[in-house]
Amino acid sequence: MPATDFQGSSSSHSHPSPFSSFGRSLLSLRRDTPASAAASPVMPFGDEADLEAFQLHVAAHLAELRGGEGGEEFLSIAWIRRLLEAFLLCQEELRVVVAHARRRGALPAPAEKLVSELGERALKALDVCNAARDGLDQVRRWERLAGIAASVLLAPGEIHEGQLRRARKALSDLSVLLIDDAAAAAGGGGGVASFLASHRNRSFGRARASPSRAASLASSSSSSSHFRSLSWSVSRTWSAARQLQAIGAGLAVPRTHEASGLAAPVYSMGCLLHLAAWALVTAVPCPDRGSALQAHHLPTAPPRAAFPWAPPLLALQERLTEEGKRKDRRNSCGLLKEIHALEKCAQRLAEAIDAATVPLTGEREAEVREAAAELAAVCAAMKDGLEPLDRQVREVFHRIVRSRMEGLDSPMLNGD
Repeated sequence: MPATDFQGSSSSHSHPSPFSSFGRSLLSLRRDTPASAAASPVMPFGDEADLEAFQLHVAAHLAELRGGEGGEEFLSIAWIRRLLEAFLLCQEELRVVVAHARRRGALPAPAEKLVSELGERALKALDVCNAARDGLDQVRRWERLAGIAASVLLAPGEIHEGQLRRARKALSDLSVLLIDDAAAAAGGGGGVASFLASHRNRSFGRARASPSRAASLASSSSSSSHFRSLSWSVSRTWSAARQLQAIGAGLAVPRTHEASGLAAPVYSMGCLLHLAAWALVTAVPCPDRGSALQAHHLPTAPPRAAFPWAPPLLALQERLTEEGKRKDRRNSCGLLKEIHALEKCAQRLAEAIDAATVPLTGEREAEVREAAAELAAVCAAMKDGLEPLDRQVREVFHRIVRSRMEGLDSPMLNGD
């Protein structure tokens, strides 16, 4: 990821934080405790009460994501942003707890080791951030091609043969890119041959490709090659599934005697990190994304009764697994709601164009314009959402790096 100045979540974009209504610190949570608890002596920052409040905070974030309280649809751009915002807020609160405990010299060696292990686990998510940003770049290419096809057909005046040809060309280029990216994500071959082999399952044409359509796709394969992402910021052998396994490896449920210490909050943060990474690599194009849709990479499931955040976390994991198994999503380039909408609307427009003959009748022209308008609306929504999401992924990357550097500056870790 290119080096950039880190910006906090409040300054990275002009829109209010998706969790602004719930982004309270541990101090504000303490102010809301019952009178009986408030009457007891105020304990130092980082004590058992703070750690318990942190876990309740994680549970509240995950419950909101599970219930879609912000009005976002599951796996939409807005929902992914809320998930990343939850990760950033929880990471910051745990960082504050640890920093205050270090200043007081109240963080023993076993606790420092837990924090260091969480930092090492988080470092493995840096590649996920890079791969996700590459995937978002590919989605931008799709949006631009789809936008060209839609805008050409929504121009004032009658629709002429030249407009249909230009829109058809843009959709053919888009189809080739989608098929190639889907094949790469699944670990298989791509290109027009892959398109023809899988045409019955997913395409922008009819159940069978006509000779003229196949020829159009063949010619567009070479002309659209300059749109392709020929190099990822991760290595060619990088696998999203293997990286998720690495992030979840060793993430074990704390033992009973550790439940009252830092082990439980660190464990909850590790589970939240894994969920955020899993959602990212399944939502957008990533190498070996198809394998990442399987649930075999999940860490040991937390007992539902042991942690307040376990029920909503497990419910979100189950829903992600179910989305990956849906017949209409298995061959998609990503589970992101906007990607699915782009594919469907582009297919409908391609079919309307294929059925059209010049000069267009009033009914055919209305059908083409309606399909173009639907695709244009999807492109507009995608264009508005991709840039903020890209900035947020960048922010997650830099927050992880900064937290790790702070951990390495700890006197206990550097031997000072």
